[in-house]
Amino acid sequence: MKASNETPAQPGSAWYQQPILWLGAFVFVASMAGCIWLIVVGARYADTPLDTSHTVFGVPVSAHSRASPPPSVPARAPTDPPQ
Repeated sequence: MKASNETPAQPGSAWYQQPILWLGAFVFVASMAGCIWLIVVGARYADTPLDTSHTVFGVPVSAHSRASPPPSVPARAPTDPPQ
């Protein structure tokens, strides 16, 4: 009696005959094409500026004034050490 651990290949078991793999490949390619299309359309049409308030949730969008720089301290001359 011959013992074999190999199972015979069943018809339709090749990877390219599995419909779920083709569906996954189609969804992946369609999503990549959609991403590229959105990037192209977004680059083609410029955003128009909106006339809105200059606050977001009550916080100013930009600084109204600059903070003044700290006062400069004049450099002191080195003193002689006590003798």
